[in-house]
Amino acid sequence: MRIGEIAALVGVTSRAVRHYHHMGLLPEPERRANGYRVYSVRDAVLLARIRRLSELGLSLDEVRDVLADDAGRELAEVLGELDADLARQEEEIRGRRRRLAELMTGPLPPEGPVSPTLARLLRAAPDTDSAMAAKDRELLVLLDTAGGGEEFYEALHPLLEDPGVLSLYARLDELADAPADDPRIGPLADALVAIVPEAVLDAMPEQDGPPVLEGVGAAILRDFAPAQAEVGRLVMEALARMRTRRAEEPRTRKPRTETTDGEGPG
Repeated sequence: MRIGEIAALVGVTSRAVRHYHHMGLLPEPERRANGYRVYSVRDAVLLARIRRLSELGLSLDEVRDVLADDAGRELAEVLGELDADLARQEEEIRGRRRRLAELMTGPLPPEGPVSPTLARLLRAAPDTDSAMAAKDRELLVLLDTAGGGEEFYEALHPLLEDPGVLSLYARLDELADAPADDPRIGPLADALVAIVPEAVLDAMPEQDGPPVLEGVGAAILRDFAPAQAEVGRLVMEALARMRTRRAEEPRTRKPRTETTDGEGPG
């Protein structure tokens, strides 16, 4: 058989046959005096096996490993790994479809596809033309991209129901052209800290890396006007202190004395 004949018989292209030669999967057959390759039935059987293994999803490197093991144990091992990998892909696809289905239950936020939990939060946010509110939405989307927790987004929902939130955004917007020592900074920072629910502190992502005012925190503050950045710094510091105190509370709380039938120990 010529290369075109064996390719047609097995159902592959001549180019694929040449590639299998190049990869070392299919040995080069003898050549006639005119230089043409001459393939045997045994070559066709091997080529058919290469095609079947490839159709199962094996890479050509994995096909080579299978063909190199005459006992067939390598084939069983590789197929088991392939089956496990397909199972993982199936689960990932089901998860992505669940996410898509939840996202399509309501209007998508203008920030684009986000997690379903954040999408619900952004849909519930009141309409406002506040520049600082828009920045907050951008930061939430950034957090979501970095793997923000669902509990954190759920904990933020009560803030959306607080009628004072929009007025606080307005006060932040008023500081756009103010210096970093503006007298309104301290009271506004205190007011912002005061409305943060305790659940938000518990659900805040764990800090892994530099202190809150370094790294990402510093980059966020640089994106604000001087007075707004100062408010942000004070709020970040206050929330970090509050979170630390809450984390240490169980360690410092004295254990409750157990009693039985109203009698004390001993």
